[in-house]
Amino acid sequence: MTFIFYLALFLFLALCALLCLVVLIQESKSLGLGASFGGDPGDSVFGTSTADVLKKFTAYLAIIFMASCVLLSLWTGAMGRNKAHLIPASIEQVHE
Repeated sequence: MTFIFYLALFLFLALCALLCLVVLIQESKSLGLGASFGGDPGDSVFGTSTADVLKKFTAYLAIIFMASCVLLSLWTGAMGRNKAHLIPASIEQVHE
């Protein structure tokens, strides 16, 4: 169970990094991140509909991010309650 939790946590962190990268790649009112690499603002990776593709991809990533945030929060809380339930019993046995 612990391995699956840490795997989910690693995937969550990878999702965070991907979401940050996708947000930085998007066009802004200025030239954006693409101009810092010497790219022409008219060039696009996905063709003429770059803004639409990145906006949809960002929205999907944000939804997945929020859902995984809630799930990891509930999972961490459940793990904490299980450990807290076991600790007082073992402390009471030691003091007896």
